[in-house]
Amino acid sequence: MRPIKRVQVIVNPAAGQNTPVLATLNDVFQPLGIDWDVSITKKAGDAREQAMAAVKNGVDVVAAYGGDGTVMEVASGLIGSDVPLAILPGGTGNVVSVELGIPTNLSAACKLAVGQNSKLTTIDCGQINDRLFLLRLSVGLEAQMVETTTREAKDRYGVFAYLMSAVQNLRQPQIIKFKMNLDGEEIVTEGVTCIVANSGNLGLTGVKLLPTVDINDGLLDVIILQQANLAALFEVLGTVLGLRTAPTPAVSTETLDSQLRQSLHCWQAKEITIESTPPGLIQADGELIGEGKIHCKVLPSALKVFVPDLADTA
Repeated sequence: MRPIKRVQVIVNPAAGQNTPVLATLNDVFQPLGIDWDVSITKKAGDAREQAMAAVKNGVDVVAAYGGDGTVMEVASGLIGSDVPLAILPGGTGNVVSVELGIPTNLSAACKLAVGQNSKLTTIDCGQINDRLFLLRLSVGLEAQMVETTTREAKDRYGVFAYLMSAVQNLRQPQIIKFKMNLDGEEIVTEGVTCIVANSGNLGLTGVKLLPTVDINDGLLDVIILQQANLAALFEVLGTVLGLRTAPTPAVSTETLDSQLRQSLHCWQAKEITIESTPPGLIQADGELIGEGKIHCKVLPSALKVFVPDLADTA
């Protein structure tokens, strides 16, 4: 790892947390002699442009303070460069940071960004048209959840706001026909949502959509949820999230994983085309990006990211 001397921090002031960011940055960086600067996003696309500008200016690290949307934008500005990403969780769900084990404490996350008890790893990215996604994209029920979850609900309930929205949407889920091409294999099926996942984390440590989804396996996971599976799936999620009493005194992770597998139909591929009838809204990393045909692919090991070095802290 090369010495870290210059850090650019990109801050989304509309992120879901209210934290004194500048004071914490200075408390961590100043004693270490780090030359750091901050830029503020005002609209969609700013984070990507600011990350690209930081790369041109020769910084050693670009840190993103905000939610998953901010992290995704900053990452898109770093693809193709040798400059690593550091994640400073400041949003509602912070799913990418949970997936990578980034601490929620801002001071601890800042220390990782400058090589304190951290290491560099590479992760895959998904690409749909000219847009990247780190977590997943979807059409159908999950996209409707994103559309109907208000900012007030996100700020008040965090990741649970999406589950509350899902329960509301379960009343009359629309059945959609999905025509898919997965690395040349044609598949036609029906369901209430189709998910293309790069990461399987649902925003809580240890809670994954499927245990097989891996953010650095060089593959995307295609998941179809059918109407008949909804009750079983949300029973499992409710148990995992602590929203309902488990049917037995103790439910093992292996049992929950098995139940999730039975609730979902899954494939893996590197390049994917999906046509939905009727056409539905598409979301990527919690942001609505339009509707229509999906054409996406995986970019293996496309991004360098700072993560905790567990061996260094043991």
